[in-house]
Amino acid sequence: MTYKKIERVLPPVDPNWVGNGFRVHNFFPSGYRISKEMSPFYLMDYNSKIDLKGTDEPRGVGVHPHKGFETVTIAYHGSIAHEDSYGNKGIIGPGGVQWMTAGAGILHKEFHEKSFQKSGGPFQMVQLWVNLPSKDKNAPPAYQDIKHEDKTLIEKDDGKVKIHLISGQMDDKKGPASTFTRIDLWDIELLKGGEVKLPVRKDSNTGLLLVEGSVEVNEEREADQDHFVFFNSKGNGNNIGLKAINDARVLYMDGDPIDEPIAQYGPFLMNTMEEIQEAMMEFRQGKYGHLE
Repeated sequence: MTYKKIERVLPPVDPNWVGNGFRVHNFFPSGYRISKEMSPFYLMDYNSKIDLKGTDEPRGVGVHPHKGFETVTIAYHGSIAHEDSYGNKGIIGPGGVQWMTAGAGILHKEFHEKSFQKSGGPFQMVQLWVNLPSKDKNAPPAYQDIKHEDKTLIEKDDGKVKIHLISGQMDDKKGPASTFTRIDLWDIELLKGGEVKLPVRKDSNTGLLLVEGSVEVNEEREADQDHFVFFNSKGNGNNIGLKAINDARVLYMDGDPIDEPIAQYGPFLMNTMEEIQEAMMEFRQGKYGHLE
């Protein structure tokens, strides 16, 4: 058994506000220039845990478009209300996941859920942008709402490690989310001392976000809360080893790279600048629907 090589353990960059509701550390593409090495994951915004005071003022991001990719939003503390121009709406509660395929184009808004907004409390979440291959960039917009209990549970080390599969496969079990390319996205909880070996492909792109606690990775490096472990995709290792130094929670992401050109402008992720211009024109012409 060989471990996949750790390239770097990345500390969180300085946070910035997205709208007035999300104070995020953008690990990539802005914080660290690793989007190519993390494909199909193009962007990761991480709202580390903060305590918010209750307010009557709505907190969040107003109506905005997306095209050419998927957003994956995971709530750990607090709750988020969302709505789109196709009539979909819902609430992402603690442990819940919203997997939105923007595809051919959609309008979207997301705010703190009203009761949480008024009461306040701890808030923590992650949003990933998952690229789509060129053949799927005009896929019909769609939603997958996944509650924590809907994830596929695998237990290891006498229950000290709980692996909740969001997408992908482990031990012949599959997560509930469907994907356009192979993506393993797992929510992992470890009790202090819990150990696990995660199978990983040799040519895939892999990362770990430490949501809570600290872990020892591959018996060599410690990774602390709010840090991101970035692996070398060129090595020949086929496992990642985790041992919890204290109670910990880890977001594990692994996927097959999409080897295509990328053009990104604001909320659009396409292959060429001509396609970006076309997306902007479609938005101006109202082709993504209507949302107030």
